[in-house]
Amino acid sequence: MESVQTIKQRFGIIGNTPGLNRAIEKAIQVAPTDISVLVTGESGVGKESIPKIIHQLSHRKHNKYIAVNCGAIPEGTIDSELFGHEKGSFTGATQTRAGYFEVADGGTIFLDEVGELPLTTQVRLLRILENGEFLKVGSSKVQKTNVRIVAATNLNMLEAIQKEKFREDLYYRLSTVDIHLPPLRERKEDIYLLFRKFASDFALRYKMPTIKLTDEAVAVLEKHRWSGNIRQLRNIAEQLSVLEQDRTITAETLRSYLPKESNLPAVIKSSKSESDFSSEREILYKVLFDMKSDLNDLKKLTLELMKSGNTADVEKDHEGLIQKIYGENESDAEFEEATENLEVLSIPEKSEQKEEEKDKYHFAEEIEEEETLSLQDKELELIKKSLERHNGKRKLAAAELGISERTLYRKIKQYDL
Repeated sequence: MESVQTIKQRFGIIGNTPGLNRAIEKAIQVAPTDISVLVTGESGVGKESIPKIIHQLSHRKHNKYIAVNCGAIPEGTIDSELFGHEKGSFTGATQTRAGYFEVADGGTIFLDEVGELPLTTQVRLLRILENGEFLKVGSSKVQKTNVRIVAATNLNMLEAIQKEKFREDLYYRLSTVDIHLPPLRERKEDIYLLFRKFASDFALRYKMPTIKLTDEAVAVLEKHRWSGNIRQLRNIAEQLSVLEQDRTITAETLRSYLPKESNLPAVIKSSKSESDFSSEREILYKVLFDMKSDLNDLKKLTLELMKSGNTADVEKDHEGLIQKIYGENESDAEFEEATENLEVLSIPEKSEQKEEEKDKYHFAEEIEEEETLSLQDKELELIKKSLERHNGKRKLAAAELGISERTLYRKIKQYDL
């Protein structure tokens, strides 16, 4: 069995952190078997190197190795790409075609971004994992294949299963062995080594002197978060190699190439956090306090109405308050209806808070000092007096009462005046 160091040299892998070494060790151990492997890790960490190691160290190394990017194939054609199709099975199928699983028989298939597979394709893949059988698109003939499947994903597969975007049974068949590659921010001591390798490669490619970093620039390089991992680091090294005339890169120059927001900690939300619930509570409290304030305003208006007995006076003195409660854009008729509604409001229940209970008892004392007539009798009396004062002229009486003539006419019919 080859050593980890030998494998690194053979496949051009740079780094010596425990997480990286452990991933390579697992790949070496699992390679001689036919066990399915799932490689996990963030985008850009170099997951594609693991299936190559597994294939080259297996008994399948003389057969085909096919890498398939599942996220790059349209959903409508992915079944045809993976499993093949028969002539005439769909529009454009002018001839029979062999899929990747048929072509790679006896070899290894690397399914990159396997979490992007459609659910229907996942069912077909599960059948291959279970018994090596598959059907071409448009065919009823069962075919057999003997392939080793290595898959990779940057998704949280357990979360995808909960959201019903990935089959749980397929996940456990794929992840017989799980190999995790750590992100670059967890490989601090490897960052500068990788940068030097990239700088040297680009110097040879573009036939120019190799760039070098000052000590301060190295510190900046190692402190950066590298959310794009090795792919992002390689991109920065290439930009500096091509664009900078001075081959000694200072910390200030390096910072100008680094995205500023990348220095901030990433917030990964797997579920609703406590801060989310706290924010919702604050919104709910605000709504409740606003409702309480509106209720107190309504009580104030009702009390004023009971004391004055004239809705016109109440409307005039508390116009701003009425608009706040019933809206600033109400029509005249709706506004008059709103002022009428004040006359039939009930007294708040005893379940109000202490401050509201105090208002309630004060309100009750005010009512006792008034006449013992009911609200309806009070309204009837006011309408009668107004009509008598204006010799039965409804328009003048309505204006005095602060209601529309239509509303007054309805009240006259209601009370049979």
